[in-house]
Amino acid sequence: MTSDSVASDVAELVRRAQTGDRSAFDDLVRATYSEVYGLAFRLTGDVDDACDVVQDSYLRAYRSVRRFRGDATFNTWIYRITANCAATSLVRRSRARHEPLDDDSPLLDRRVDHDPEAMAGVSMERDRVSVALQALPPRLRAVVVLRDLYDLPHAAIAAELGISETAAKVRLHRARRKLRERLYPTRDERVDEEHARAM
Repeated sequence: MTSDSVASDVAELVRRAQTGDRSAFDDLVRATYSEVYGLAFRLTGDVDDACDVVQDSYLRAYRSVRRFRGDATFNTWIYRITANCAATSLVRRSRARHEPLDDDSPLLDRRVDHDPEAMAGVSMERDRVSVALQALPPRLRAVVVLRDLYDLPHAAIAAELGISETAAKVRLHRARRKLRERLYPTRDERVDEEHARAM
């Protein structure tokens, strides 16, 4: 099935859901669940919180689907709702727990050839990126996940996180720089880190 036919199928499901067809909305949930859960988990870093966010996201989407105008794809629309619910969850969690937010953000599996050596290399690289993402503060991690993994535009990220578009771009720049420094440090950065550890 081509990406165009998948998009056409999703558009048809959206049209039917907008007329009140509950089974069509259920099909939309099944079609998007793994990506929505992946995003929720990356942004919250917690299985239970991610499940709550997913539930809230689909509930909001169900209530609002009649107002979905199709300016963006349904996937992008549901990602935005998920990002908004995750941001609300993180604020609520930080107030309730009064402790630093725990970042635990494994990357979604990507398809690789059935070459054990290649698969091992991809797995190792994914683990390295996961560790680097864990080290980012939640506000930086949210921006880089939404932009680089879910391809949301800066304006949408800013709107969902309640910040300006400029702030979103600044956070993205900082997040990418921190990831690069951790994943691919220059010789000087490695020397500085070793020196800091030795002190």
